[in-house]
Amino acid sequence: MKSIYNLLKEEVRKNQAVQNSILGNSHPWKRSHYIILSEIIKEDLSNREELQNERKFELGTSISHITLQRFFESDYHYKTHNDLRFLKTLDKICIFLGFKDLNSYVMNVKENNIYNEAFFSKEFTTDIVYRYCHTNFEFFKYFPTLQLEVFDGLIFPEAPFIERIKNYSSKLCENGLKLFTHNNRSNFEIFDLDIISEESDKMVIKTQEFWNLVFVVEETGEEYIVNELNTQIYFIKNIDEKWMIWDNYNPNSGLLNNVINKKPH
Repeated sequence: MKSIYNLLKEEVRKNQAVQNSILGNSHPWKRSHYIILSEIIKEDLSNREELQNERKFELGTSISHITLQRFFESDYHYKTHNDLRFLKTLDKICIFLGFKDLNSYVMNVKENNIYNEAFFSKEFTTDIVYRYCHTNFEFFKYFPTLQLEVFDGLIFPEAPFIERIKNYSSKLCENGLKLFTHNNRSNFEIFDLDIISEESDKMVIKTQEFWNLVFVVEETGEEYIVNELNTQIYFIKNIDEKWMIWDNYNPNSGLLNNVINKKPH
């Protein structure tokens, strides 16, 4: 993720709208320059098809100059740059650069071999886990509609992991659950990530994750809350020159279904 983070900075600097402004001939950028950059991005995002309807309210169409200054002047660190709020900022930056979202940008980087794959393979591989968690949160937002295609490019379609996601999520959707996100009531955070095994065609990654999710049954308003901090294990494979998730061990997988099933009807 660090390389993606740094590459995004360069892409923004080279953006035509940025180059055609006073920013194109200014270095280094100061507070006033980030105010200008914020206005350039705001004007662009307000006209983007990607930020219409619900997605507009979810992401917004602006990035504050303070956030932009921190983005450009701070070094990347996974503990401070992988929370949901920051990932939303990266989504907006990628949309400004002409991509659908952060995932689309990362896939473009890989497909066009912008980086030396051998040198950056470990970073791209660990980044898969960060992108999966972000995508998984977005996946919940579609409930009670099942949108498994959001995992394309992250999980192998024939993998046992995607089948388990389908099984437990189908039951949640059948129960009419919808993720409640107002006032940031639902959120997640990755506290730690370690590579515990690495081979030429597979990697095993361990994470510490916190998930706080509030699901509401649309018809009754009944709430179900997931509030858990646990260790998860990701099994990532390289098949046909593509690194994607093959399986995952989550001790609390299916927990919400068990709670619903035990509840008296």
